[in-house]
Amino acid sequence: MEEKPVFDRDVIYHLRDINQELVTEWTECFKAYPTTVKPSHGDICVGAPAADAIVCPGNSFGFMGKGAMDSAIINYFGQDIQDNLQEVIRDEYEGELLVGQAVILGGLDRTERNMAHNWSNMNQGDPITYLITAPTVRVPQNVSTTPNAYLAFRAVILAVRKHNLDHKTSPIRQVLVPGLVSGGGRMPVKRCAMQMLEAYETHVQTKYPSRLNPTSLSEMSADHVKMCSAV
Repeated sequence: MEEKPVFDRDVIYHLRDINQELVTEWTECFKAYPTTVKPSHGDICVGAPAADAIVCPGNSFGFMGKGAMDSAIINYFGQDIQDNLQEVIRDEYEGELLVGQAVILGGLDRTERNMAHNWSNMNQGDPITYLITAPTVRVPQNVSTTPNAYLAFRAVILAVRKHNLDHKTSPIRQVLVPGLVSGGGRMPVKRCAMQMLEAYETHVQTKYPSRLNPTSLSEMSADHVKMCSAV
């Protein structure tokens, strides 16, 4: 039996963060899409919804630090995950995954790493199969007045779309997404939420055709300024 294709509007994005102010902004921004964008407050794994994929923002070179998000990813997928990611970045992206790009790592099986660990309180006990890495900074720095939250979420959406076109028998239907640029990138939470909404409405809801087929540089310059200064 042929698998039913999974389209952009079929994918559910679980926006999850420990910053309640960001969750409040997400809830307001995405209120028109309650069935496909679901904000919630809390740890990205513990007590979080089940998902096929989890998004890890970070730097362009795949280095993972000791922050909460990186620690959660390493705890979930194991210490080798940084080496696996950097190998893909070296082999497929000439050593640097740019802001606005995303890569999906598949075939991640946590059970072989630690059979004894109790996973029941993580993501409703269901394993996460895919890690989506979408850099929000080239290197750690203040990028609060950039469009990087928009670019990173756009990259996630497009990567999931390509995966679902190429892997119809193993689609990504649900994605866990933390705040993008709202931590170390220092973007105000309202701007972060609005930029993520812009990405979703542009590339899933197709509300802004001018971004897909721009007619003038001045129009896009104004769009850029508006996006980067939203408060």
